[in-house]
Amino acid sequence: MATSAAPRRWVVRAVLLGVATISGVTAAAIGALALPEVLAVTGLSDPGPFTTYGLSFVRAAGEIAAVVAIGHFLFAAFLVPPQASGVLDVDGYRALRVGGAACAVWAVCAALLVALTVSDVSGVPLTELTPLDIWSAADLVETSAAWRTTSLLAAFVAVASLTVLRWSWTPALLAGGLVTLMPLAVTGHSSSGGSHDIATNSLLIHVFAGALWAGGLFALLGHALRRGGHTDVAARRFSGLALWCFAAMAVSGFVNAAVRIDVSNMLDSSYGLLVVGKVTALAGLGVIGWRQRRSSIVALQRDPTARRPLLRLALTEAALFGVAIGVAVGLGRTPPPPATREPLPAEVALGFDLAEPPTIARVFFEWRFDLIFGTAAVVMAGIYLAAVYRLSRRGSPWSTRRTVSWVIGCLALLFATSSGLGMYMAAMFSMHAVAQLMLTIVVPVLLVQGAPVTLALKALRAADPHGVPGPREWLVSALNSSLLRFIAHPWTALTLLVVGVYGLCFEVVFDAAVSEHAPHMLMIGYFLLSGALFFTAVGGVEPVVPRPMPRRGRIAMLLFALSQFVIAGVVVMNMREVLGGAFYRSLKLSWHADLLSDQRLGGQVIAAGGLVAVLAVIAVQIVQRRRSTAIEQMTTTASLGS
Repeated sequence: MATSAAPRRWVVRAVLLGVATISGVTAAAIGALALPEVLAVTGLSDPGPFTTYGLSFVRAAGEIAAVVAIGHFLFAAFLVPPQASGVLDVDGYRALRVGGAACAVWAVCAALLVALTVSDVSGVPLTELTPLDIWSAADLVETSAAWRTTSLLAAFVAVASLTVLRWSWTPALLAGGLVTLMPLAVTGHSSSGGSHDIATNSLLIHVFAGALWAGGLFALLGHALRRGGHTDVAARRFSGLALWCFAAMAVSGFVNAAVRIDVSNMLDSSYGLLVVGKVTALAGLGVIGWRQRRSSIVALQRDPTARRPLLRLALTEAALFGVAIGVAVGLGRTPPPPATREPLPAEVALGFDLAEPPTIARVFFEWRFDLIFGTAAVVMAGIYLAAVYRLSRRGSPWSTRRTVSWVIGCLALLFATSSGLGMYMAAMFSMHAVAQLMLTIVVPVLLVQGAPVTLALKALRAADPHGVPGPREWLVSALNSSLLRFIAHPWTALTLLVVGVYGLCFEVVFDAAVSEHAPHMLMIGYFLLSGALFFTAVGGVEPVVPRPMPRRGRIAMLLFALSQFVIAGVVVMNMREVLGGAFYRSLKLSWHADLLSDQRLGGQVIAAGGLVAVLAVIAVQIVQRRRSTAIEQMTTTASLGS
């Protein structure tokens, strides 16, 4: 048994190494061809062949390693079942170990790329740089600093994977693997110039979808080569995921390319030709994926041991993925066509211009769709309505009130991030205050009242007791996890909410949150998450908190939390220093000169919003008390009459 397993392991390693080689050679060739154009644009000297070829090759090979890690964490988490005890089965454990090793390789490649990037940007050959030169220059170059962060994150995930034996922690490793891609996704071509907000968001979607698709394929291919169990289940689940990833990559890739280059002049530059090559590779991958669904998946459903069609197409698809990733790395090394005009200061900082001051009409009718949170709002509404429809077809109706609450919450999220409010939020403290109240209080309250967890538990079918666990079992496992119990505990949720309320009162925190696109998006996500956790913990609507607090305790905690908005608003109103002043002044908006008055207005908005929320809670409690008193009186009267 052991002697037959060892050769299969070497076959898997040879396949992955071959894909990495294909990707690296493709990227290195494109990087060498683009070198004259790069030197002409930057005015730097040639750093030498070692850097020219090595940077592209190591980056492509490293990204293959990252994709392999993410795919194997995905495989262990969702494509093959664990044991009944929750401990990973042999297939899941093997995938976890491969993912950890690949993450370690990703960390090493990222560390090498720190030195190669310094050499490339400085124009000094790598052999002439000392470790001290590289260390001192790493902080001065955005890309090398991003590579250093990536190396540290990947090393942390690799070490963390060594301690995992139970299934419940594998989704966290998957999330950690995806996080290692973020530092590079928010730097480079997409992070600068006009419309960089759209470019960065579309690139994040593109990179994450591509990593899940390619990584899942590599993991499935290795599993089939090793003749692992449940190949039919893993292939069926991956097929559905791959379809959604293909759609996400196609849409996000088109949006990103349209921001960087005029589609009508696509064939007039090296950058455009590489985009065409990448589109061609994506189309080829789509065709192969379609063939997989039509032949390989069908064959496996008929006979779980019929792996030959899957292996034949998957090997071709893996090689094409290697080429596509190599082209993508080469695309990142190639300068995009120059802009037709010099962007305005606001466009450089925000990605868009705000030539006119906000009005009611502009706030409500000027829209700029947020690809991250706007898409999330649309997808959440669609999934929720689909679950309600599934229940109705079973003859199990769902509360109309909860459905309306969820849909309005999704619309509120869409409005807060994609309307004029979302645009002016990035440039004005007063608009930031309005958006913060919506994202921390209004949207979470509406979404929590929709009871999405309860709906999911009813809509998702339970797996057969002796069958393979599915989405419902994953959800139940997540609800029973110690991590969720900790962060959803009322006191933990209250702490997270209060940290968000007062954290932005500190100048250093607020400046970091508004001056860059990535921290700005993280800030919005924090508002939503902290609000959702808190109102879930005190609302008692969802089965997330094992031991809900007594009603009076929940009301007291709710009033305390909302009163913090009033206090924070008063603190901001009395500040003499402008939060984010340097960033706001850099926008050079002629209509937005009195920053301190706008900040005081924002403090008034926060205080007033918190006060209204407190009064609303008190009013609801009075109404509920009167209603319960009336019911008790009616019950007493009826009992006396009988």
